[in-house]
Amino acid sequence: MQSSRAWRAVFLLATTSAFADQITLKNGDRITGTVVKKDGANLIIKSDLFGLITAAWDKVESVQGAGAVYVTNKDGKTAEGAVSLANGMLEIAGQRLPAGDVTAIRHGDEQKAFERLQAPGWGQLWAGTGTAGWAGSAGNAKTLTFTTGLKATRATMHDKTTVYFNSIKASALIGSRSAGTAEAVRGGFGYDHNFSPRLFVSTFNDYEYDKFQNLDLRFVAGGGFGFHARNTSRMKLDVLGGGDFNHSAFATFTRKSGEAYYGNDFQFRLNGNTTMFQTARMFNDLTNTGQYRVNFDAGASVKIAKWPNWNVSLSDRYLNTPSPGRKSNDVLYTTGFGISFAH
Repeated sequence: MQSSRAWRAVFLLATTSAFADQITLKNGDRITGTVVKKDGANLIIKSDLFGLITAAWDKVESVQGAGAVYVTNKDGKTAEGAVSLANGMLEIAGQRLPAGDVTAIRHGDEQKAFERLQAPGWGQLWAGTGTAGWAGSAGNAKTLTFTTGLKATRATMHDKTTVYFNSIKASALIGSRSAGTAEAVRGGFGYDHNFSPRLFVSTFNDYEYDKFQNLDLRFVAGGGFGFHARNTSRMKLDVLGGGDFNHSAFATFTRKSGEAYYGNDFQFRLNGNTTMFQTARMFNDLTNTGQYRVNFDAGASVKIAKWPNWNVSLSDRYLNTPSPGRKSNDVLYTTGFGISFAH
């Protein structure tokens, strides 16, 4: 019985190896799995036992591929087929080239994703989440609160477009007397264009209405430059700064001013189901020295299944010189079920 089990284990290992890529490192370590892609100076392999493994490309001694991949050389030409690497030379589809001339290796799914990013239509590559939440009570006090939130991003190889929207409307009735209504709407869009792997130019346009700040409309348009401080599949951190024009129409007066701003955009994938984000902007008034405002947004999205998720977001707006009789700080938070979408 033990002998039979041993032979079955040997047979399973042999058949698995026959249909898997074999990678040998220069230190003698061997990896069995599927070559996912060569990303920059690293080779990424998916192992059934250990998941994704990253190995430095210059530390790879040999590769014996079992499945077809796409290989791109330094001249931009791409070949498809099973790949083998030995003695510093890579062979694919009857062609041989030095390993140092290989700029990219991609599995079929990775190649499709790469090609999709090259010349996408404007309606493609959008991804984001939408949320709706509500709460209420009945009895001695009747209350109703309704919140909505939307954030969508379209990222390509060269640029990124972002659209966002948040709103809250709340009412309360105690006896026959209204206790007031909270009402605020915030939205806008931004566009970033890369002119190098690290540097990008950024433009944005924000709109805001806040009943309890006596703010009828804040219109802000501006732009500047940014730096991709961290850009991986799990973590993205941008720092940026520039200038803008701010037109704020309150119930009793209007402010028009130029501003200098700086801040950051941060996104972190905690695991396969949870993504966190945070953005911050500091706006210094150049027309009225000493006045400033701060925008801070943070949130998280937890995927429940393929489409539904649970979202939570916080949107804080601070104005050091608010409308007379109003507080400086206004916080809008939303939570509830939502959907994630991608196209």
